[in-house]
Amino acid sequence: MKKNFLITLILTFVCSILAKYISTIGFFKLIGHLVLAMLLGMGLQLFKMHKEEYKSSLAYISNKFLRLGIILLGFKLNITILKASGIKSILLAAFAITFTIVVVYNIAKLFKVDEKLALLCACGCGICGAAAVMGVSPSMNADKDDTILSVAVVCILGTIFTLIIVSLKPFFYLTDIQYGVLSGASLHEIAHAVAAGASGGEVSLDIALVTKLSRVLLLAPVAIIVGLISNKKNNTKELRVPLPLFMLGFILTSIIGTYYQPIQIYVTKLVDIAYILLAMAMAALGLNVNFSVIKQRGKNIFISAFIGSTLLLIAIFICVKLFF
Repeated sequence: MKKNFLITLILTFVCSILAKYISTIGFFKLIGHLVLAMLLGMGLQLFKMHKEEYKSSLAYISNKFLRLGIILLGFKLNITILKASGIKSILLAAFAITFTIVVVYNIAKLFKVDEKLALLCACGCGICGAAAVMGVSPSMNADKDDTILSVAVVCILGTIFTLIIVSLKPFFYLTDIQYGVLSGASLHEIAHAVAAGASGGEVSLDIALVTKLSRVLLLAPVAIIVGLISNKKNNTKELRVPLPLFMLGFILTSIIGTYYQPIQIYVTKLVDIAYILLAMAMAALGLNVNFSVIKQRGKNIFISAFIGSTLLLIAIFICVKLFF
């Protein structure tokens, strides 16, 4: 068991570090560290590993490292900057998340997509991509195949819509601030928002990041609400409010990172460690991926999320024109 865990630890760590390097190169910046790690993990299946022998080790890394990574990621969230951006950013973030979850979920249901898969993908599109899918899935007791499929769909769509926004930028007739808000409020991953925002200049990049982080801030309450709904549907006799402790840890590290000045010199390193741990968790998920499930169930959820993402972009564009 110890030998298998050590092998799994080394493999996922190598995937994480390699993905981190690849994510700094050209087009791969749009894909991002986390999703690349998952793809590398999937690639390791070509070596015909006996997955049953490593099942418990993969489950431990994908579960525990995920939670620790999300907690450390909280240091990235500067609450002061969000407050300075005004109530409009938080309200827009709340609107974007609510709109996307409701629209993607209901469209997916029309396409006969499984309920948990529909909700996972909706949260990923609405909040912050792969990290949101991974953050919400424990609250729902989601199947690992649903988690992996949702991550894949969100990544592909985020990349597509980043390219769409950057390509259509000359036809939007937006100010730098408006373009930054559009990028941060409509795109899926932080990497996507940064890539699109950067194409509009320094002001657009800063605004895109702040707007995106406003959505990240709402990950914890959404995870609790989703868990509450899930519990209600699965256990009507004994309703209990879920308490994802790692989400409380995420909020706590956000507060510490914002208001405890001595920690500032370590924040960059802590966030780097967070992404390494999250990417290791993603690589572990990739090693466990069931390709037949993706082939059988991927089409309808992709179409649903694509329609929902298109409607989100239109809705945010209208909001930006009217209020920013």
